[in-house]
This record gives sequence, structure tokens and C-alpha cells, in this order.
Amino acid sequence: MLYEHKVLTSKQIIELCYPSKRAANHRLRDLFTWRVVDRFQPFVNKGTAPMHYVLDIAGAVALAYEDGLDPKKIGYRHEDALGIAYSLRLAHTVGINGFFTSLVALSQQPCATGHLTAWWSELRCLRLFGDMVRPDAYGRWREDGREIEFFLEFDFGTEALGILSSKLHDYEKLATATGISTPVLVWLPTNSRETSARSALTTTLAQLDRPELVPVATTAGVAGERNPAAARWLPISTAASRRPGRLRLAELAQLWPQAAPPAAPPSPAVSIREVSLALSAPDPLPPPQPTSNFGR
Repeated sequence: MLYEHKVLTSKQIIELCYPSKRAANHRLRDLFTWRVVDRFQPFVNKGTAPMHYVLDIAGAVALAYEDGLDPKKIGYRHEDALGIAYSLRLAHTVGINGFFTSLVALSQQPCATGHLTAWWSELRCLRLFGDMVRPDAYGRWREDGREIEFFLEFDFGTEALGILSSKLHDYEKLATATGISTPVLVWLPTNSRETSARSALTTTLAQLDRPELVPVATTAGVAGERNPAAARWLPISTAASRRPGRLRLAELAQLWPQAAPPAAPPSPAVSIREVSLALSAPDPLPPPQPTSNFGR
């Protein structure tokens, strides 16, 4: 997971892997000592930031040999892995990863009815769809017999709304090329930012040739509410989809039946539907190049 998603906080690792904070701390201390993982603690103006973990040299070597590869061939460099501590995108990356680890934590609750079945990083999405669109992540959620796959746009409030909304043209291009209508979920930092973003997104959506190919819903990540599966998603209405109020993540699948994934992924090549990598660690080598279905 660290190889695929670059950096995870101690809380996110607990949500992914461990039954308690105590168990996680003991294991992470050993992994740090053995140089399987490295760690850093960013400076914050108020309070204390959680420990952040990245892959270390021994961890990269273990991943390579696990797949029968020469460690020199997987493209890992410790200075690059640790360099994210100084990246301007650190908070953005941690925010995206927290969105998905929250869904994993929900999946692992004793009475869980929902399950995250796929989570692809920004880099993996770039390899597959970068010639058309660059989402922050791709996910797939199953709950109560409903299933929805989606692209995530995680807005941190620093990007111009015109740039954010213009991405809908790229999503329409991808949907037209693949014949697959994949919802776009936009996570925004505040209620006021969501209101402004919805206005810009609605205007751009109306300009598309086929807006029905790009279902869009927004939410605001207000303090204390991190549950992405809750009734928080507000669709941007079109003539084909009008329903008042905020919906649960699983309810979006019912609202947009044209975007429902098939029962099983098709066998040829790599596609949006592929879930074989799901939540397990991916192969260190990049996946196969997209076929002509993705416009190459």
C-alpha cells in the first residue's frame, strides 16, 4: 500500500491493517527499525501531526523479490520516497488516502454492509488514463447489493474553480472513447467552497455534448465528518437525474443506473473495471499499457 499510495499516516495504517493503535505502534516500530518503512512528522502550527510513513529500502527490496524482480528494476529511490515530506502536495495526497482508508475502516466493522473493492492511486490512474484525464484516484464501493465505481476529485481549495470544472470535458472524452460512464465525485473543503464549485460545475456540465456520460456529485468535508459512504453526496441535476437531498454513496448507483459496473470485469487487457489489484499491493512494475479502447 505504501508503494502504491506513497504515504500513509499512523491513523490511516490502523484503519487499513490493525485492530488497535497499540498493536499498530508495536509493529510499526519494528518495521521502522528493520528499515521496511521510514517515517516523519510534519510541522503544524497547532497541536501535533500524526506520524507519516513511507516505504524504506528493505521494504522495496522485499516487494521486488516477492515478485521475482531485481530491486533495481522497480524504480524505487529512498530519497524520492522520503522527499514527499517536503512536497507541496503532501496534505493533498494524505487527504486522498484518508478518504479511502475511511472506507476500508467501514468495511471492517463487525456489522459492515459496505465494502471497498478497488482503490487506484493518482499515479496508476495517470498511467491508464493520463492521455485524456488525470483523476486524483479511482474507487469501487459495494453496499446492500448496489455497486458504484467512481473517479475522485479531491479539492483542497487551492485550485481555480474554472480549472476544476474544465476537467468535466476530459471525463466526457474518456467516457466517449471507452463507452463507460463513470461518476465523478468531488470532495471540497468547506460548504462555501462546495456552493461555488457546484455553480461552476453546473455551467460546464451544461456545455458538454453528452452530459449524461459524466454523472457528478459533490460534498464538503466539514470538520468531524469523514465518512464518505454517509448521506452527504449532492448530485448535480440534469434532465435525466433529478432527486432532492443528499444521498449515500451506494444510493448514487441507483440514481445513475447507466454507470453501474457489470457483475464481473471483462477479461481483455486493462480496463476501468479491473479489480484484481483491489486493495492488495500492486506489482512493482507498471501495469500494461492501455489498449485502443482508451484512445491510444
